[in-house]
Amino acid sequence: MAVRRSNIFTEKPLSRPYEVKRGKARERFTCSTIGFVTRPHVLLSVAVSLDGHIDDRGTERFPLSNAEDFDHVDRMRAESDAILAGAETLRRDNARLLVYSDERRAARTADGKPEYPLRVTVTRSGNLDPDLRFWHCGGASLVYSRTPETTVGHLTETKTFSEFSEILDDLGARGVRKLMVEGGTSIHTAFLEAGLADEIRVAVAPMLIGQATAPRFVNPAEFPGGPARRFHLEDVTKVGDVAVLRYFPKVTSERA
Repeated sequence: MAVRRSNIFTEKPLSRPYEVKRGKARERFTCSTIGFVTRPHVLLSVAVSLDGHIDDRGTERFPLSNAEDFDHVDRMRAESDAILAGAETLRRDNARLLVYSDERRAARTADGKPEYPLRVTVTRSGNLDPDLRFWHCGGASLVYSRTPETTVGHLTETKTFSEFSEILDDLGARGVRKLMVEGGTSIHTAFLEAGLADEIRVAVAPMLIGQATAPRFVNPAEFPGGPARRFHLEDVTKVGDVAVLRYFPKVTSERA
């Protein structure tokens, strides 16, 4: 397979029609639209070890990727309209979901965009620590909660939801066209189980975690098409000692 570098949010992969094989029939569709409902293009971004883990069992985040790949992730954040991470990821990592490059933030403002993408989190319980860094830096934030009351209602806007598709509908109505989802496990599982992910970026790190209870990319679930479904592999890129794979899960692979 040819190895190439490409901009993960170029217009080409968003607008190019693909042929999807379903038995003897072929169906053409565009990745960015479903039934004429304007929803964001959903990119799931994850770094995994060779044995499929996204972290170890320690209390601090285990760095799987390298500096060059972290810079690629920062670029993708800058090209997104919103960045989403689950409440457990915020609690564990005290994540801020920022664009760190001054040049990229300046480019956003020059294009008439906010300096930072909208930062989004999803919670079942509504129980979020008001002291997390997420609330106190980096521009606008938004909470989607299963419950109407949250502990951070005085800090940010909160919306209730029952299905993840409702989140995409609401973000689309807010003008979000590119959504980057950074986990964690339950969030990635939910998007894939509901068939809502347009693209998956997997950075494979050259290491083994070796801990049976360490978190993985996704939990067991009934994913569309089951285990026989093969995703389309768009490209593979070498980023230092990390291999970055891009998959389009709504496009069925044509086996060689």
